[in-house]
Amino acid sequence: MLLPGIKGSEDIKKLSPAELPGLAAEVRGLIVEGVSKTGGHLASSLGAADLILALHYVFDTPRDRIIFDTGHQAYAHKILTGRADKFHTIRTRGGLSGFLKRYESEYDAFGAGHASTALSAAAGMAAARDHAGAAHRVVAVVADGAMTGGMSWEAMQNIGQLGTDMLVVLNDNQMFISERVGRLGHILTKMLTLGSVQRAVRRTEVFLGGFPHWGGRIRRLIKRVRVLFFPGMIFEEMGFAYFGPVDGHNLAELVDVLKDVKDVKGPVLLHVVTQKGRGYEPAEDSPVEFHGTPKFDIETGEASAGAQSGKAAPSFTAVFGRTLVALAKKDPKICAITAAMPEGTGLDLFRDAFPKRYYDVGIAEEHAVTFAAGLAAEGMKPVVAVYSSFMQRSFDQVQHDVSLQKLPVVIAMDRAGIVGEDGPTHHGVFDLSLFRMIPDVVIMAPADENELQHMLATAFACGGPALLRYPRGRGYGVPMDPGPLALPPGKGRLLSRGRDVNFLAIGNRVHPAVKAAQLLKGLGIDAGVADLRFVKPLDTELVKTLALAGPVITAEDNVLAGGFGSAVLEYLNSAGIEAGVLRLGIPDAYVEQGRPEELYADLGLTAEKMAASAAAWLRKAEA
Repeated sequence: MLLPGIKGSEDIKKLSPAELPGLAAEVRGLIVEGVSKTGGHLASSLGAADLILALHYVFDTPRDRIIFDTGHQAYAHKILTGRADKFHTIRTRGGLSGFLKRYESEYDAFGAGHASTALSAAAGMAAARDHAGAAHRVVAVVADGAMTGGMSWEAMQNIGQLGTDMLVVLNDNQMFISERVGRLGHILTKMLTLGSVQRAVRRTEVFLGGFPHWGGRIRRLIKRVRVLFFPGMIFEEMGFAYFGPVDGHNLAELVDVLKDVKDVKGPVLLHVVTQKGRGYEPAEDSPVEFHGTPKFDIETGEASAGAQSGKAAPSFTAVFGRTLVALAKKDPKICAITAAMPEGTGLDLFRDAFPKRYYDVGIAEEHAVTFAAGLAAEGMKPVVAVYSSFMQRSFDQVQHDVSLQKLPVVIAMDRAGIVGEDGPTHHGVFDLSLFRMIPDVVIMAPADENELQHMLATAFACGGPALLRYPRGRGYGVPMDPGPLALPPGKGRLLSRGRDVNFLAIGNRVHPAVKAAQLLKGLGIDAGVADLRFVKPLDTELVKTLALAGPVITAEDNVLAGGFGSAVLEYLNSAGIEAGVLRLGIPDAYVEQGRPEELYADLGLTAEKMAASAAAWLRKAEA
């Protein structure tokens, strides 16, 4: 066993090249064992294990900076940098983060949870190094999917302009999160078939370099012809010296190539080809399913019994996907857009049913929204399905390209609220605050899966910008109506009316509020509950009625700053209504990882904690 003696790159460097494959196998074994118990991003990290080992073997980390895009591929990095003994805690409350964290280890040079950030961060680090007159190296390890994001290409052109010393390792596993899409995927695939041609051209260039008088002119001609016929050379046209493709699982070759390129001056791009799920057969066979996996049985690869609990109720994602297909069958103008996550957002159902009305734009959330605006401007009815935390990237597009032009674009934000083990980079707790400030948008949050289907129909019926946010995971098992029907915009529903206090709840805090009201009745407090349904427009009549009757408690799984509770306070202030208001929601702090039920308890947003907070608040008001 080699792994127990590895605490950082200095220990790795003590090994002989012949020992590296054995260490890589131990790392993969620990990744599979750990993720089988906690869930996590398995396939990407298995695929990158050899590459990460080679990087730490060749480079002087942490002095040399390695920046990952994204942290999905970095489990081997954590294991090799002194965290192997804690790997069993990954993605658990108080344990290792599933992503890179600067305050977790000095080896984590830059935090990474979303895609397409590494090149910009690495460029900034390289520029800072140059200003300081330092000599350490900067390496960005970028997955091919992250290269589809516009920010990556913004950084590429800037790096080429700067001309600073920097290595970009393109980790090409022939997949994004799901299947590879777009022109970049075509270019990378073509590059794989042209490796021998490119190597021959480079050998010719070296040969011609020996003839100073006329060799340079021929080399320039060869470069022009190569760019014309081999589109992969776009990287060299942008100012990078391109090397590859290289087998990302041949450690001897990887080490040799990295040693060769690490001292090349200027920007360098090394194209490394890896296999998602490498070394674990179920993940190799089903890399999409094992991109992000729940707990599973190592022998079979099947989800464990604990991970399958609660399957009687459909997931919000599944209800969204099925409802969208049902609506699209009746309306040929409905089309759907995903940013490389068809399975994660439930759009795989739409893709299979209506392939000509389905668009996967790659990991490019900003483009997805403005692309939808273009579709809407020409009479289509687009829905953009994106995780809530990823929609933060598209704020400007929603404001400038959709809302300002009053275009009927539906934005479905999955994973709203607390998402659990992925932690602060993925909690969808800012969307209400971000988008509530934008004029002329409708913002909805369903209490349960049945309300979700009706809200999707409502979003299309609005005739303007509409945002729909719903949580990760299973629904509540409520009865489902036969089909989706549009709801009256801006109208909530009063579930029960309390004499002592009333909850004004939104989204997935409605059902806990109902239970909290029942618990309060056991304490002699008569509490009622209203499901507001809409954050914008707010049902001011319902809020007014309950606020005039007595104290109210707002409940949401969004940050309190600028969220649903703030909307209620703003209305009461503008209407001149003095009322006692207690706001329950996410405080002004990032929420770390953990199981959702643990986190909601910590935040005081379970039914029991909500009831306790209400009782304490009412007692204090009476004192």
